[in-house]
Amino acid sequence: MAGAQGRLSDGADGMDDAKDTAGGRAGSALPPAFRAAVDALRTARVRPQVEVEPTPAPRRLAPHAYALEAVVVDGEQELADGRLVLLHDPAGHDAWRGTFRLVTLVRAELEPEMAADPLLPEVCWSWLTGALQVRGLGYGEPSGTVTRASSHYFGGLAERPPASQIEIRASWTPREGLGGVPDTAAHLASWCDLLAQVAGLPPAGPGDASVVTLPQRRDPKSR
Repeated sequence: MAGAQGRLSDGADGMDDAKDTAGGRAGSALPPAFRAAVDALRTARVRPQVEVEPTPAPRRLAPHAYALEAVVVDGEQELADGRLVLLHDPAGHDAWRGTFRLVTLVRAELEPEMAADPLLPEVCWSWLTGALQVRGLGYGEPSGTVTRASSHYFGGLAERPPASQIEIRASWTPREGLGGVPDTAAHLASWCDLLAQVAGLPPAGPGDASVVTLPQRRDPKSR
């Protein structure tokens, strides 16, 4: 997997409080279920336009955590970026209703007229749940926010065109399988599908022809 080069600097649900790429609290050994879930993330294969690499994980959200960040690229342009964090508490967590939790931040720039669409937040949230459902993944307790932000420039920056951004912050509990281990590789693939949709890439497979995608960003970042 290619590197995302540390593009995310602001926090999401504590994701900027990062010290370890994978691990747990001081003095705690990695549980076998967590180790297996992380190994699956490390060996997962994703579509070539999505470059993924490990990044320091938060330490305050759960006894064990592992994090990845990704960027969607088209040639030399960056279309969207995001972060995915796997949390694990062997004792279980009442709010999660399970021992694992996935937390994500996804964002991309939009055309201003697209950002003004009143249905955009609902559509973006449906892309997240739909990406999980398409792969037949079981999950519970989903929660999150979809935020639209617009920037207008003045003074010395007045020549810049207005910019709009969409941001999805979400979390869900993956269904645990054999040995109490969720199919984290499949959840990662679904998350990459979401990133690709937000970036405006065409569907990856023939079964996804009906997926509605965002239009191309006006000025994607150059690499």
